[in-house]
Amino acid sequence: MPVDGERTWPDAAEWTGKIYSEGWRTAEGGTRQVIEPATGEPLAEVGVASPADVARAGARAARAASDWAAATASDRVDVLMGAGRALREHIGAVREWIVRESGGVPAKGDYEIAAGLAQLEHAIGLASRPPGEVLAPQVPGGTSLAWRVPLGVVGVITPWNAPLLFAMRALAPALGLGNAALLKPDPLTPVSGGVLVAQLFREGGLPEGVLHVLPGDAATGRAVAADRHVAMVSFTGSTEVGREVARIAGEGLKRVSLELGGKNSIIVLEDADVEAAAVAGAMSSFGYQGQACVAAGRHVVHADVVEAYTEALVRQAKALPIGDPRDEGVVLGPVISERQAARIERIVDESVAFGARVLAGGSREGLFYPPTVLDRVDRSMPVFHEEIFGPVAPVIPFRGEDEAVEIANDTAYGLAAAVHSGSAPRAIALAQRLRTGMIHINDVSAKDAANAPFGGMGVSGNASRIGGTASLEQFTQWRWMTAPGPL
Repeated sequence: MPVDGERTWPDAAEWTGKIYSEGWRTAEGGTRQVIEPATGEPLAEVGVASPADVARAGARAARAASDWAAATASDRVDVLMGAGRALREHIGAVREWIVRESGGVPAKGDYEIAAGLAQLEHAIGLASRPPGEVLAPQVPGGTSLAWRVPLGVVGVITPWNAPLLFAMRALAPALGLGNAALLKPDPLTPVSGGVLVAQLFREGGLPEGVLHVLPGDAATGRAVAADRHVAMVSFTGSTEVGREVARIAGEGLKRVSLELGGKNSIIVLEDADVEAAAVAGAMSSFGYQGQACVAAGRHVVHADVVEAYTEALVRQAKALPIGDPRDEGVVLGPVISERQAARIERIVDESVAFGARVLAGGSREGLFYPPTVLDRVDRSMPVFHEEIFGPVAPVIPFRGEDEAVEIANDTAYGLAAAVHSGSAPRAIALAQRLRTGMIHINDVSAKDAANAPFGGMGVSGNASRIGGTASLEQFTQWRWMTAPGPL
C-alpha cells in the first residue's frame, strides 16, 4: 500500500506484505496493516514472520555468519559506512516514516536519524579496533594470545518508541563485529524499525543472508529468542516481556542483554535554578509524549521551592501544542495506541481518586493525551509506583536529602535519574546514593549517546549495557590460544 510524499522510498511494490530474508519474500505468517496513530488510517502492509519463517532465517543466518565473521574489518567498515550514506541520502523519507508511524514530531525523527548515524559511526570504531591482546606465555619462548570473536547469530527484538535508533543501537555493533542478525521489530512500527533498516544495510552492501528482518507479534519474538542458531538476544522493551525473553533464552543458555523499563526521578534541591530545572523536567516527562524508558516519572522537589517549580512546570505543560505531528508548531503528537492511552488514563484517574490533584491536562481526546502535572502525590497512588509511559509529571515534595534519596530509590526499577543543584559537588554526592545505571547533573533524565554504556539496575535490566565499549563485550566472546613456541 504505497504512501504519499517522500515515503516513496523504499519502493513499496518490493516490500509490501513481505519479510526480509535473503531479499523480500512472502511470509508464512500472513500480513499485517500498519496504522498511523494520528489519523487511524492505514499506512502500509508488512509480512508477519511465523515460527517457521524464523527457523528458516536462523539457519540461513548461521550459514552466512561464518563468511561474515571471516570478512576483513575493512569490509565490515565499508558496509557500515554505506548504510550511513544511504541513511543520509534518504533522510526525508526516513523522517516521514518515523513521524507517521510512531506519532513523533519531525524533531523526534531528526533525533532518531542523528542517533542512528552516531551508532553506525561508533560501530566503525569498534570494527576497526585491535581484537585482542598478547598474554604472558606459560612456558619460556611460548605464545599466549586472547582475542574476541563474534558470537554467531544475534537476535534483536526492538520496541516501537524509537524504532530506528534501537535497531541501529544493536545491529550496528553486532554486524560491525562480525555477527549475523535476526531483527524482530515491534508490530506497531515495523517499517521505520525494520523495513527501512533492511533497505539501508542492503544499499550499504551487506551480503545476503547476514541480516533478516522478521516483523511479527509475541509468537515471532519467542521464536527468535528460542531459535537454536541464535547465540545471544538483545531485547529492549518492558520489564514484563523482558522476563519472558530471559526465561526462553535462558533455556538455551544464551547470552541475554535486557534494556527494560524505568521509574526515573528528577531531584530538585533548594539551591537549583528552578526555571531551568522545570524546563528539563518538562522535556523529560513530556518529550515524545513521555513514551521513553528514561522519561521522568517522579519530580522530587525540595519543599522550599516546590511551589515555584510546580508553577513553572505547569506553565511549560500548558504552552505545549498537541495535535497531528505533521502540523507546524505541534510539539506533542498522539500516544502510540488505544491500549497505551487507556493505561495512562487509568493511572491518572486512579491516582486522582486517591487524592492527587490535576494542575494541567488530565483528560484525553482519542489518542491525544495532553501534558499533565499532578501534585499531592503519595505512595498509595499508581502514579508513584507504575511506569506511566505517557506525558504525566507527578510532583512529590521532600525536606532533606535523605528523604529525597529514599523517595527516588523506592522502586524496583533503577534506570536513570537527574539531580539539579547550584552546587555540582553537592549534586554529585547525592547522585552517588541513587540506585540507577545512569545519572545526569542539571539536565534531563532522558539522554543517550553512542559512546556511553546505556542500561540500568534492578528490574530495569540484567546488569547488561549497550553502547560504547560495552557493545564490544555484548556482541563478542573471548578465545584463548597457546603454542609451545613462537607463531
